[in-house]
Amino acid sequence: MIVVTNSNISEERIGEIVKHIERAGVQAHVSRGTDRTVIGIIGQADPTLAEHLRQMKGVENVIKISKTYKLASRDFHPDDTIIEVKGVRIGGDNLTIMGGPCAVESPEQIDEIARLVKASGGQVLRGGAFKPRTGPYSFQGVGVEGLKMMADAGSKHGLLTITEVMTPEYVDICAEYADILQVGTRNMQNFDLLRKLGTIRKPVLLKRGFSATYDEFLNAAEYILAGGNPNVMLCERGIRTFETYTRNTLDLAAIPVLQELSHLPVISDPSHGTGRRELVEPMAKASVAAGANGLIVEMHTDPDNSMTGDGVQSLFPDQFARLLKELEQLAPLVGKRFETTKQPAEHFATWKVV
Repeated sequence: MIVVTNSNISEERIGEIVKHIERAGVQAHVSRGTDRTVIGIIGQADPTLAEHLRQMKGVENVIKISKTYKLASRDFHPDDTIIEVKGVRIGGDNLTIMGGPCAVESPEQIDEIARLVKASGGQVLRGGAFKPRTGPYSFQGVGVEGLKMMADAGSKHGLLTITEVMTPEYVDICAEYADILQVGTRNMQNFDLLRKLGTIRKPVLLKRGFSATYDEFLNAAEYILAGGNPNVMLCERGIRTFETYTRNTLDLAAIPVLQELSHLPVISDPSHGTGRRELVEPMAKASVAAGANGLIVEMHTDPDNSMTGDGVQSLFPDQFARLLKELEQLAPLVGKRFETTKQPAEHFATWKVV
């Protein structure tokens, strides 16, 4: 349940209410909004606690939450969560663009792509150092060396970095080199990994499992939040349906639904959501129109020869640059601010669609 306080309540009084809750053997999480402070109660509370709280000075209402996820719920945290990393704000009315290859392949490759992401106006460089693959003989990534390559490229070009972490054992080393850690669709319910991510403060991009319901998705986010890490982003990356023309079916409805149910930023992945290069741009724009707080888009200088074989869903650099230019025009129309990091750059004529 949640305790809604009066608008003019003092910090001292909030502290007294929190102590009263904790004496009952449950946890209290304070969320300060623009108009009200809400205190979330986590755990099995005695039925009489709600009535005691209602009678306390400074308490406006006590509301029972039927949802299995509490901290991820908008009932608990009415205002949008905004995650700030090195001056980049993710969430609210901000539009954040993450771009880069499916996997880090070499220092030269990731450095050149970082330059192009920056020149186009992106804020975050994406790339996998560890790659969970369906087949055991597929390229699995270059490991810790890839983390170092990404960190160097991001630092050189003034970009944040995001990379996937696959096991609890690798959380600390990934957090040492990357600004944002990504949980892939296959690991959405890897609860040991989620618990470990709850113990760090680095932002986490949690991808929806390709067969997960909204409730299951938000409960996965709850694991990280309950561990003490409030910096969680939800990523709609497409679900598995009966359709075979696209790699997955990008669930655009998930964007406004998740924003109604939760206060966490929602990022869309039109690359995995479609698996087809020609569909990435229109679905990226559709995602922004639906209210997405950001996009994570695959871009490669030579997608036809990418080591992961996922080049069919990767944009060429000139396509990526054109998409971001068009998003600059679209964003204000749907109430989003797109503060690009553009720098003077060479033209993109070298990279042509074939």
